[in-house]
Amino acid sequence: MADSDTQHRAASAPPLRRGSMPPRPWFGVLRGLALALMPGVPRFPKDRSSPWRAAADRRRTIFLWTVLLVSGVATWLLPATDGDMTAVEIVQTGLFALLFGWLSAGFITAMMGFKVALFGDKHALTLPDERMPLDPTARTALIMPICNEDIDTVFTGLRKTCESLAATGALKLFDVYVLSDSSDPAIQAAEVEAWKQLRRTLGDDGEPLAGEGRIFYRWRKRRTKRKAGNVADFCRRWGNNYRYMVVLDADSTMTGETLVQMVRMMEAHPKTGILQTLPRTQGHSTLHARTQQFASAVTGRLFALGLAYWQLGESHYWGHNAILRIEPFMKHCALAPLEGRGGLSGEILSHDFVEAALMRRAGYEVWLAPNLEGSFEQQPTNLLDELGRDRRWCQGNLQNFRLIAEPGWQPVHRAMFFTGALSYITAPVWLAFVAAGVWRAATQPEVDASMPGLLAAAGGEAAALWALTLTLLLLPRLLGVVGVLLRKEQALFGGTAQLLRSSVVELFLSALQAPVRMLAHTMFVIGGLTGLKLQWKSPPRDAESLGWKDAFTRLAPMLLPALALFGAAMLVDANVSWMLVPLLLATPLVVYGSREQEAADGRLPRTLLTPVEHAVQVRLGLMAPASAGRASRRPALPSPAATAGVALAPARAIGRWPTKVALAFVPAVMATAVLAPQPLATSPEPPRVVAEMDTRYAERVPAKRPVRTAAVRVDVRSKMTSPAAVLPPAVVTDESVADS
Repeated sequence: MADSDTQHRAASAPPLRRGSMPPRPWFGVLRGLALALMPGVPRFPKDRSSPWRAAADRRRTIFLWTVLLVSGVATWLLPATDGDMTAVEIVQTGLFALLFGWLSAGFITAMMGFKVALFGDKHALTLPDERMPLDPTARTALIMPICNEDIDTVFTGLRKTCESLAATGALKLFDVYVLSDSSDPAIQAAEVEAWKQLRRTLGDDGEPLAGEGRIFYRWRKRRTKRKAGNVADFCRRWGNNYRYMVVLDADSTMTGETLVQMVRMMEAHPKTGILQTLPRTQGHSTLHARTQQFASAVTGRLFALGLAYWQLGESHYWGHNAILRIEPFMKHCALAPLEGRGGLSGEILSHDFVEAALMRRAGYEVWLAPNLEGSFEQQPTNLLDELGRDRRWCQGNLQNFRLIAEPGWQPVHRAMFFTGALSYITAPVWLAFVAAGVWRAATQPEVDASMPGLLAAAGGEAAALWALTLTLLLLPRLLGVVGVLLRKEQALFGGTAQLLRSSVVELFLSALQAPVRMLAHTMFVIGGLTGLKLQWKSPPRDAESLGWKDAFTRLAPMLLPALALFGAAMLVDANVSWMLVPLLLATPLVVYGSREQEAADGRLPRTLLTPVEHAVQVRLGLMAPASAGRASRRPALPSPAATAGVALAPARAIGRWPTKVALAFVPAVMATAVLAPQPLATSPEPPRVVAEMDTRYAERVPAKRPVRTAAVRVDVRSKMTSPAAVLPPAVVTDESVADS
């Protein structure tokens, strides 16, 4: 028995090769701002050596001034009145300018993406020649951190990835690690059995594969810092054995060709620290998942291409389906907890944005690679699952805002922290905007705030404002459809008629879901900022249909108060009556959205058909194959809650010209920091590899108490001879030594 246990341990993990990954404590907002204002403090130099830097500065300047122009024009077009503005009118106008700046930022990103889709981008990171040989010393670890996940989802997807990698002949350069944080003993035991079966399937069950790599399993006894802590634990134990690591999520699947090409790109671009692919969504056939997949497939491509266009070498990192250079990651990207108490302190939840900023501060580039195919993930199967995921994202993004003033951040990464928080804060801002309109209607009954009244009172200005708003909301969707037609891919969506019909259905469903998302995000923001424990429990992300009672029970704490408030507000201002319809339909939307649309023979409705589903139908012999152009990247749309309702024309505008100019542009300056919509999942996979991508997704993350450690106070006035001296010394914690 002892010999068997020793053999199991030897096979489950390689010998340790210890490394150090100590975190540095954070300055915090106030100390960071004080440091920035101090004279004589060394500054982090701006990287001017990169060939893309001039293009990035030019594109961001255009982006900034275009957001200013569009939001300023929109605020200028608010229906005018005579005389001075009241305090409520000033607040409402400021909120409108902020919301319109957010909307215009997403619109401009999509327009830039459409330009790239048509003409390409000469400054994008180039793909090396596929015949380029790989350095045998460029060892890569393929790591998958998991925690109480669905076993089939994890190991089926990992098996497909390994089989595809073995087919390339490059498996000998890769090792595979399943890094478990599971707390459920039954799940942990099932993981071990599934890992053993995977090794047997791939011929790695104790017999050496002539250097063709190994598949390892590691279970942590001390589960600190969630996923980020799991990755850091791997780096401290085995990171020195590898040059790169590819981080996967539990629902991730990647092709071997893509993995090999990612290593080639890192070898060809030694200044790149993180290379992020754009995962394509696949795997579920519920109405909700198919709607999101269709939106990603048609319109999301523009947003991803637009992000890559103006971010260039200072891009996003989304925590999975990406390759990282391990040495600088271990040296610069360890994460200290945020000091203090409450929901915005302790362990950093949205670690990926912070790690990207740390990597760039260290002088390495972070790139999005829209031209890399073969990277996949799954969507939540219903709206409640999506909101459960958003709750964690919201708290993490609000946490990250506390790091916005850290020394050495690039402006783009400061903007990421701002936009991440604003992507959820726009929900309560929109509610405040509506509340201000209701207050005006109650206190100024002589003002006709209905749409006909506003148009009659303001004439061309209000009509132009409505036209501008609808253009910003609808034109990206229209251009997404145009892009599909230009690439002659409409057959993959069921034909031109089905493509147009599906676009209308997706728009309608998104509009109905937007108020529900807005209310949920408002709850999440309140919970994060106040520390109130607003619980939002979502079921596992399998394709199990939700019942009426379950859906109503989960929605009632949010919907019933909202229905009462909007019902009372409707008595004062009829403009809010449209809000009642989506709220009343919320439960049916959740129930029907969670139901599978797949028939017994595997046939799917042609409405909302995507290239993923088209390929499945072809594989099953249910549909004739369609010739199409090359597959393309289609990342997801920004959350409709971030843009819903801004088309509501506020009441009267500004009286005096100087006040009008100030309110038109000062709030817009705040909005210009919103340099991108929130990154979400991306589009469907190419037909050539979709046939085997039929896994199911589930996530059960147990709640954990944040780890609190004492921060190191730094005297920033002490002698400093270099920008690096501005940073506090690294703190060696007990996580830097062996735990178990």
